[in-house]
Amino acid sequence: MLCNSGMDAMRRKIPGTELLIAFETAARHQSFTRAAEELSLTQSAVCRQISALEEYLGVALFNRIKKRVTLSEAGQLYARQVRENLNRLEHDTLSLMAHRGAGGVLELAAIPTFASRWLIPRLTDFRAHHPGISIDLATRAEPFMFNDTPFDAAIHFGDPIWPGAVIEYLFGEEMVPVCSPDLLKGRVLVEPQELATMELLHQSARSDAWRQWFEMVGVSGVNVMGGARYELFSMLIPAAQAGLGVALVPRFFVQKEIASGELVCPCPYALRSKRAYYLVYPEDHAGSASLQVFSKWLHEQAAAYRETETN
Repeated sequence: MLCNSGMDAMRRKIPGTELLIAFETAARHQSFTRAAEELSLTQSAVCRQISALEEYLGVALFNRIKKRVTLSEAGQLYARQVRENLNRLEHDTLSLMAHRGAGGVLELAAIPTFASRWLIPRLTDFRAHHPGISIDLATRAEPFMFNDTPFDAAIHFGDPIWPGAVIEYLFGEEMVPVCSPDLLKGRVLVEPQELATMELLHQSARSDAWRQWFEMVGVSGVNVMGGARYELFSMLIPAAQAGLGVALVPRFFVQKEIASGELVCPCPYALRSKRAYYLVYPEDHAGSASLQVFSKWLHEQAAAYRETETN
């Protein structure tokens, strides 16, 4: 009896997975009938599962009006929470199956254009040297709480501030103006004052960048707020290629386009950012073997990049 009592005390208060799946599906479709179709069940079976879940919780999750069902206020909140946790459980399960329980999976968040322009092209090298470690990559543009996500680490641009995290410097950033060569009409360079008369393109999160650039080159009285705004550098760069204006972008994002002649730098002045790129991860992940391997490799790549920039 003592043993059974102890087991009861340790048992988690979690409904059966089949009940949660039925609820999430019905909540997503706002229909028991469509949920039944997706789950290959009868409508009555789904109804029984939803009723069993509501009885277990002691809360009505759906409003039943004649033949229609809508989520109650509590149901809307619970549906979001259940969907998020089922997605995470499915992800973890697939990851475990893919690696046969051997581990070696690193969940990494990175800034979108940094991921596509700098990190991903280098991951072939990482895989060649560390085939047992898989990098699952997602994009995040802003800092977040690691406890609320599946991420083991993130690559962050900004100031070295991230509460509860280890912060490791990678490299700084220089921003240069770029545009389509057609915009210069056969010229190679223009003076900063002339650049001020052209259409300026902006990255939304760097709204002050053009003001800082013109201040650096000693040009005042420029309407730096005019011009189109783009959420990501990966949008801003094609806009410059299309001849829509002059964009101010990190140099390493456009090295290939400059080398190929798709983009040109009409003024040779680079704005050195006071902020930088960092690898960040929770303090309690510092002992992760996969993270240590990735961190060492990333710092080697960053050091090689810094060396090319200074040469």
